[in-house]
Amino acid sequence: MSTFGKPVLDVRDLHVSYSQGDSRTTVVHGVSFSVQPGEVVALVGESGSGKTSTAQAVIGLLPANGRLESGSIRLNGEDISRWSAKRLRNIRGAVVSLIPQDPGNSLNPVLTVGAQVREILELHGRIDRRDADRRVIELLAHVGLTDPELRVRQYPHELSGGMKQRVLIAIAIALRPALIIADEPTSALDVTVQRRILDLIDDLRREYGTAVLFVTHDLGVAADRSDRIIVLQGGRIQEQGETAAVLAAPESAYTRKLLSDVPSLIIAQPRPAVEASRAPAVVVRNLVQDFDLPGGRTYRAVDDVSFTVARGTTHAIVGESGSGKTTTIRAIAGFQKPTSGQTLIDDFDVGSLKSGSLRQFRRKVQLVYQNPWGSLDPRQTVRAIVEEPLLNFEPIGRAAREAQVTAIIERVGLPAGILSRLPHALSGGQRQRVAIARALVLEPEIVVLDEAVSALDVTVQAQILALLAQLQRDLGLTYVFVSHDLAVVRQIADTVSVLQNGRQVDHGPVEQVFNAPSSAYTRELIAAIPGRKLPRATALSTGSIS
Repeated sequence: MSTFGKPVLDVRDLHVSYSQGDSRTTVVHGVSFSVQPGEVVALVGESGSGKTSTAQAVIGLLPANGRLESGSIRLNGEDISRWSAKRLRNIRGAVVSLIPQDPGNSLNPVLTVGAQVREILELHGRIDRRDADRRVIELLAHVGLTDPELRVRQYPHELSGGMKQRVLIAIAIALRPALIIADEPTSALDVTVQRRILDLIDDLRREYGTAVLFVTHDLGVAADRSDRIIVLQGGRIQEQGETAAVLAAPESAYTRKLLSDVPSLIIAQPRPAVEASRAPAVVVRNLVQDFDLPGGRTYRAVDDVSFTVARGTTHAIVGESGSGKTTTIRAIAGFQKPTSGQTLIDDFDVGSLKSGSLRQFRRKVQLVYQNPWGSLDPRQTVRAIVEEPLLNFEPIGRAAREAQVTAIIERVGLPAGILSRLPHALSGGQRQRVAIARALVLEPEIVVLDEAVSALDVTVQAQILALLAQLQRDLGLTYVFVSHDLAVVRQIADTVSVLQNGRQVDHGPVEQVFNAPSSAYTRELIAAIPGRKLPRATALSTGSIS
């Protein structure tokens, strides 16, 4: 890394605002920083911190209602802050490139992968079709895509999330730009895929000497992958400096708060063992789930999975996309009948329940879904959302319903005044609390949480985990917690099942599985967890569920 000479990027006193109706709000306040050739600088902060707006301003891609109010943005010494959209288009890809956050929505679904990579070559250089085709295959191979000759003919929907992200990286590096802006490039990916993508970006940076501005809310990723770090809150820099120095001795209270909320593989005290006398709440026995495919073929999503969840404890199911996690919990919740095997709740075989008894059974088992933005009806008030299960299951008087809804809203840490609001008026953490309240209003015994904290910022995530711990202690709840984040799992779970391609490759008490994993796959998952360079002092759990 070069620490002297002319920076690739130099941002001074940047102010960015957005209009809404007749008003305009400033969201970036006087931000200044630089990025040297070959350096990785991380912009870190929660939602609303201004990190994405800062990055968008640098590359000239602010939304239509956004405006760069003042300040300078020098790219290779030239101030581009007042350039026209046409002039900025000429440098995108050639001098500065963007790796966007969501690989699923960032590629054109009606163009082949090859056509989309070729487009950047043809836009910025005089290159004939044959040379362009050869270069496209070289780029796809360079970013680690297998069988690149096949990939050029495929459409985005035929690729996995990790493969799509590699295509976006191929587009970003095609013209060897001086600066790559990586905007949460791995937040939607499984942990092992995340590590491979981050390794790839790091290898390409070393090979080409490219500078990287890395936008992330994940302090673990920033700690492991950046040379310098800039911590943003409310559009203002709280502190910046060499990553190791800032994380070892943070000066701002906000940075210290972020660090304290990071889940970590290093736990101060092992979780106590589950008492053998506890009765089982959930028993999954030799579960098999097949799905029919075209042409008479069959896909086995879950293959002979067995585990037991003791009452009042938390069992985690972990694994990457396609591992069988969601299929397993759908069988537990009674949403599908297994091909073979059993799921037992209080000794009742869920798969054998008929419609009437199955409906009553669902009072016992409630789900909290992953996405707090998509799981609530945007047309309903919070009161209507939480009240709805009461109307569906057991008609009770209006006054009693009102009292029950208010009580559960207050129990999840929300003020009663929020009941009249619509979901769009709530933060992500507030929405997830509403989703938890809706699940608990029927007083279930078992709550299945499907990636329930993965879409949340680290401080909000810590608050929700602490809330779940308190609710479990107060109400004796049993949790089945689905996650791909092993750091969170170690913090909150008593027992764990690790799934790979539908099979259970590890199972047992959390400490046993983490300290002595029996499968190479579990060892790979643990090794891929970011944050190993975080100071040990920050690696303490903020709460436990037992």
